[in-house]
Amino acid sequence: MQAVDPYIWMENLDDPRVKKFIEEENKRLREFLGDLPSKLYPRIAKYYMMNYPTMIRVTDRGYFALFKEGKVLKIKFRPREGEGWIELINSEQLGKDYIIRYFYVNQDGTRLAYEFSYGGADVGATRIIDVDSLETVDEIKGDIHGVLWLDKDRIYYVRFFRSEKTPDGIPPPASRVFLREEGKEEMVFGQGLPPMYFIGLDRSRFSDHVLAIVSYGWTESMAYGGPLRDPNKWEKIYEGRGYIVYPVEYVNNRYLITSFEKNMGCILSVRNGEKEILIDEWEFPLQSAVVVEDRILVHYLQHASSILKIFNFRGELLDKVISDVPGTISSLDSNGMEAVFLFQSFWIPYRIYIFSLDKMELLESNEVSNDYIVEEDFTTSKDGTKIHLFIVRKRNSPIRNVLLFGYGGFRISITPSFVPSVLPFIDDGGAYAIANIRGGLEYGEEWHRQGMRENKQNVFDDFMAAIEYFRKKGARVVATGRSNGGLLVGAVLTQRPELLDGALIGYPVLDMLRFHKLYIGRAWVPEYGDPDNPKDAEFLRKYSPYHNISRDKKYPPTLVYTGLHDDRVHPAHALKFVARLKEVGAPVYLRVETVSGHAGASPEIRLKEYSDTLAFVYKVLNMTTSEDSSS
Repeated sequence: MQAVDPYIWMENLDDPRVKKFIEEENKRLREFLGDLPSKLYPRIAKYYMMNYPTMIRVTDRGYFALFKEGKVLKIKFRPREGEGWIELINSEQLGKDYIIRYFYVNQDGTRLAYEFSYGGADVGATRIIDVDSLETVDEIKGDIHGVLWLDKDRIYYVRFFRSEKTPDGIPPPASRVFLREEGKEEMVFGQGLPPMYFIGLDRSRFSDHVLAIVSYGWTESMAYGGPLRDPNKWEKIYEGRGYIVYPVEYVNNRYLITSFEKNMGCILSVRNGEKEILIDEWEFPLQSAVVVEDRILVHYLQHASSILKIFNFRGELLDKVISDVPGTISSLDSNGMEAVFLFQSFWIPYRIYIFSLDKMELLESNEVSNDYIVEEDFTTSKDGTKIHLFIVRKRNSPIRNVLLFGYGGFRISITPSFVPSVLPFIDDGGAYAIANIRGGLEYGEEWHRQGMRENKQNVFDDFMAAIEYFRKKGARVVATGRSNGGLLVGAVLTQRPELLDGALIGYPVLDMLRFHKLYIGRAWVPEYGDPDNPKDAEFLRKYSPYHNISRDKKYPPTLVYTGLHDDRVHPAHALKFVARLKEVGAPVYLRVETVSGHAGASPEIRLKEYSDTLAFVYKVLNMTTSEDSSS
């Protein structure tokens, strides 16, 4: 333990000492990896350069999607009666190393707003274009989300205040809703909301009603609604006292609300302040819901895999849709008459489905030809809790080298997804595994709360149980995690380094006594606790990776990687942690990308990062890359 932080100077990224440290560490990593990244690069690129959408929306006019095509990000439009996609915007038009992060489209499909930033930063700009002419109508600087249209030329949006006070004088981090008209903005909602309260904004597909959520962290929220064009009449329609709620739709003169007042989540019908349970909780957790005509599509997770259930307005189950392979539904969207969503799995980059009352249709898909298999199993954590595992490998390939991924926080469920960077590893006989540990929403809200604040140690115990599961099979294990998952791996590394053959830690939160003082870290106080509160500081210090590095422990090879454009999790977490590990003689390496951030990076930069991080895994596990697979 250290009373004084000897590396606090690393929080100033403009300090010449920091720049020198980064340069030296990047060079040292290059020397350690040698030419292995260049061998892995084309093999990862074979999968990563495949074309697939990352989000999709449905409008009255047709479908809009954000595609990754090779090294370019593109927003495309597909007319309802057409058979092909029409390109609207691509990231190359914005400049080198710019990324498109998200987009919004109005209901008739004539206006589109897209968020973009340089180097994957959270702060960027939102540009609004006319879909037919592709002319820019407006551009808004800053951290903007929740764009919705009142009419063709007026919009609402949420502005996130990261470092400055709100117009009503509230210190950051905070959110406010603005009306924008003729290039001018006026704050219309959120007056007086304290710091760490965040706003989400949407609208009904069936009427001129706004749907809004005001959340305190990831533990409590309130649903608001009212007439779209009169913010003065937006009112609280339901309050989650100590739990999460969010509005789904306003239809038939009532609000449909998802509520986690029941552990697994239920859907309520709220009219004139009176509520009734429309769809009761199931044994597995609810994720999201949309309305299509008189049907409610509800997305659930069953052992961390997506399924859809279809109900009528009386709450009666009509049908259930389960995939042929464990996978993830995302981007579920409705225009009121039909719904669209993406499906993804370990070797399925995407499937696009369209749902209407007449049918469920597969619009298009892309799959990797393979002999991969996915297995599911459970292990037992320290307190007896069962922990679900996904294990992906080639058929008949023994489990000898394992890359184990975890996250464990913020109600984020870790589900099957297409990860191009791990497929060469699997092709070469490795096993990629996911541990569905506490802190996420895989098994309900209580599952989340058992992994937050003073219960955070449960998350680390769960992950260590997963590591032991593979060690008992005689396998070597490299643990990997990113962001909050970087905290996870950092905590396991400092608590029980003997369990690991290697650690791969990306864009991490590692200093649990100063995270709230760096960038938007104060936003995470509801999830982690407040270091300025002595009681919270006590349990934070117990596991804070940065504060629990010891000269008496032998650490496995470790790679910590981050990006200088990460304006969400300060790169100093990574820099300070590596400096302290080096101080005690640990075999640690650092990779700092100059043009990547927490929100992502350009495909070219991401490919280089994947090649380096996977090369580290190969080096640690003494694996060789199969040149035969590069064709």
